[in-house]
Amino acid sequence: MTTARDLLIVALDVPSTRPVGQGDLSLALAGAEVLDLLEAQALVLRGDRLAPSAERVTGDRLLDEAQARLVRQEPYETVEDWLWRRGRGLASAYADAVEDEQGGGKHRHWLPWRGERTAPADSPERHRAADRWNAREPVLVGLAAALGIEDAPPAERTESGTAIDPDTLETVLAAVGNALTELEAVRQRRRIEEDAFDNVWRAP
Repeated sequence: MTTARDLLIVALDVPSTRPVGQGDLSLALAGAEVLDLLEAQALVLRGDRLAPSAERVTGDRLLDEAQARLVRQEPYETVEDWLWRRGRGLASAYADAVEDEQGGGKHRHWLPWRGERTAPADSPERHRAADRWNAREPVLVGLAAALGIEDAPPAERTESGTAIDPDTLETVLAAVGNALTELEAVRQRRRIEEDAFDNVWRAP
């Protein structure tokens, strides 16, 4: 299992302070891929840019796909640019993968944007995600917090389970937060435009 898969499960199992939309989750999953690739030493962070290093076989199809899509020419790609490029449709891709692994798509109803919000079937993967969450593993907790998923008090967190430098983690989480803020701003502009359009047609 990867952080992205664990994050998907946590997003379904743990209440959030606001609805977790498909676009928001896609951006956060792209951030999770960055952190897993950093931990696997498949890339390094130079400032806010993703510099690929030695190729690694991660054993996860989607994470290997992410690695193959890294920009390999200087000046490389910023974390935020990666989030937008890689994140397009990523929540559905991970949901499809997890569903197929848990029974050929028969649990497709548990996705928030596809219908009733119900947790995926009980499985070792779900237990692993719960273990990381309950241990307050900083990578998973940080990504979940960006999505508005409830967090534990800082005193309950542990630094175990990750080899990522705190400054690197902060840089990636900040990029995820910025992208989520930008996405919400786009939504608000669209709502304003739609309301203005509706008002034109309602006018006498």
